Amino acid sequence: MLSHQQKTQFVQSGYLHLPGLISREATHAALRAINHSIGHVGKTGGDPARFTVDQFCYELTASPLMTDIFNSPVMVEVVENLIGTGNMDPVKGVQIAPRFPLPPGESPQPYHGHLDGIGVGFNGMDVGVYTRDFTLFAVVYLVDVPKPESGNFMVWPRSHLEFQAYFREVGHEVLRQGIPQIEHSQEGIMLTGKAGDVILAHHLLQHTAGHNISPHVRHALITRIRHKNLDAVGKRAFTDIWREWEGLEEQVRASV
Repeated sequence: MLSHQQKTQFVQSGYLHLPGLISREATHAALRAINHSIGHVGKTGGDPARFTVDQFCYELTASPLMTDIFNSPVMVEVVENLIGTGNMDPVKGVQIAPRFPLPPGESPQPYHGHLDGIGVGFNGMDVGVYTRDFTLFAVVYLVDVPKPESGNFMVWPRSHLEFQAYFREVGHEVLRQGIPQIEHSQEGIMLTGKAGDVILAHHLLQHTAGHNISPHVRHALITRIRHKNLDAVGKRAFTDIWREWEGLEEQVRASV
């Protein structure tokens, strides 16, 4: 159960970091399957004719080893503390994206966060197209991520509120031009943590995957969780960002 303070933090910052929520047994089982896939299946899930993106572990995205982590009672409880009891659609697929170290001697480039679902021409969506097809991110670290620049999940606190204000002023249709480059009140932060930690983030929170200059591969599972009424709310959630968050009604009222 999330505390009043945690709910208030989510409203204000747009994310929560929940240490040790997922068991060691579950993270180890997922990690074993992922490492087997990387070593014995390889890129594009062993089916280059089907997959055009140069990535690993496609064959595991709907595996119960992965989806059961997000559909577990402990995960459902914390999500429903945010969006309301009975409102979480079951997770049917996850993103498995190992973050490998940069080449020795290569320095990280400046960070530019993004929002999901906006066509930029090289992300599988044409420029001019934008969607809103999830309510919140859920990220599970499968290994310890003890320092910055280790492939961390990276967020810009309060950017969800700043994007809402911007879209109310100019209209969310501006997303047809790509990701808006607006000024944020806080710099992006790299979230450190341990295996089993969970990060939950609002769909309108600017984010990115951090560079990895550590000697280790960063392993994490990411999914995009949907409120059961997501399609009915649609793009109105760009300018009314708490429409799907029944569990936060008290905290949202207090923040106005």
